[in-house]
Amino acid sequence: MARDLDEPVEAEHRFKITLSRLRADKSRSSSPARRIRRVSLTDRLFSHPGRLSIMYFMVLIVIATALLLLPFATQTGEITSFPVAFFTAVSALSTCGIQVVNTSTYWSFFGQIVILFSIQLGGLGVMTFASIVALGISRRLRVSQRMLTANELGTNKLSEIKSVITVVLTITAITEALTFTLLLPELLRVNKNDAGRTLWQAIFYAVSAYNNTGFTPDTSGLHVSNWGVGLPILISAFIGTLGFPVVLNVVQCARKRQSPRRWSLHTKLTLVTTAILVAASLVWFLIVEWHNVDLFPDDDLSLKFRRAMVAAVMPRSAGFDISWVPGVSSESKLFMSIIMFIGAGSSSTGGGIRVTTFAVIILICGAAFTGHRDVTVFRRRIPRRIQMTAISVTTSCLSLVAIASMALMFVTDCSLGDAVFETCSAFSLGGYSVGVVSAGNPASQFILAATMIIGRLGPMTIAYSISRPLAPEPIRYPQENVIVG
Repeated sequence: MARDLDEPVEAEHRFKITLSRLRADKSRSSSPARRIRRVSLTDRLFSHPGRLSIMYFMVLIVIATALLLLPFATQTGEITSFPVAFFTAVSALSTCGIQVVNTSTYWSFFGQIVILFSIQLGGLGVMTFASIVALGISRRLRVSQRMLTANELGTNKLSEIKSVITVVLTITAITEALTFTLLLPELLRVNKNDAGRTLWQAIFYAVSAYNNTGFTPDTSGLHVSNWGVGLPILISAFIGTLGFPVVLNVVQCARKRQSPRRWSLHTKLTLVTTAILVAASLVWFLIVEWHNVDLFPDDDLSLKFRRAMVAAVMPRSAGFDISWVPGVSSESKLFMSIIMFIGAGSSSTGGGIRVTTFAVIILICGAAFTGHRDVTVFRRRIPRRIQMTAISVTTSCLSLVAIASMALMFVTDCSLGDAVFETCSAFSLGGYSVGVVSAGNPASQFILAATMIIGRLGPMTIAYSISRPLAPEPIRYPQENVIVG
């Protein structure tokens, strides 16, 4: 009987123990969820660096556009229309330099300061500053963030990212400071000893030149005839097109007193391809445009060579001195479109598909035509992954240029050649224009602004930001050939 009386008590006791365990399990299972929800926004932000870069760039566009819409941003005190302010902000931040209003006569000193800071922040690179933001908030870079930043800055060692960012900022500061110093004496003479005007122009030109942006602080633009002004700008712009990895690799090898043979494959390929493109451009303009008075107004041989050198270097990314561009032949416009589409070096202040991508495409074609299985250069084999990336980037960028060119033709009634030229200039951040985009046509401004944003961020960053990790393929299907030629 006692046992019968104790059974309900024991059952109740067991029920209470079971209930407490269930409550504890529920509490343990719910607390991680609360923690996940609490940090999910930060995790999503820093675990996808491509999205962080796009967000950073868009925030800068909003801020720059809002500042340029202020009445005291213009010299007349009038409020700028939204399309003009938005287009100018995007053009400065993307380091393109296409203008729909004259920078020196339309924008006030405050407006020019906004443009100058936009050029600097955009030129340092979206991924570079996104990484700095991540470092400042989290005190460390997550692995995924460092992987994409390593790709952007051209290094394969994750441990080097923080030091590389420091080197990038240092190289930028040194190059701009040297350009500023070299420009001061001649600009002071040009401005007839006006110290204030000279200091402002030297700072603006130094930042704009290294970041390969065609914005200028005066109405005359680049003083091509004045080699004391034109040469420092030309050299600074050329250094900016090489890219941070190339400059860093060359400097490191020089400090260690190593020969160019010890340069990385990326450096060799960039320098050789860049030299070939610049030499081809120089020969083209000297031969095809020799009698063009817009490009060569004088018969002086040294002046012709200077102008040809500017025409050979600047269209790849910089966009200074655009006065002669509308007067060149249709053949030269098409040639310049191709050069601008190729663009500058990887991780540089320029745009385009990059010279290394173009070089890899040429090497792939050479290997295919000669029947070689591997793609090799400088006694090194290029991985298949790099080959696929080069093909996909080139194809997607060609599609973008085609779509944007057709859209421009619809909204402006311009010719195909002018539409392709304008689109290639916007995509490659070249800064040259033949007058297709105008302040009175907002549709053309929005089309080119979208093209510049994609050109600045790069197709790989945008693709990375919208991609999701996929599971490995469980089955590999049998291989079968297709006819492609």
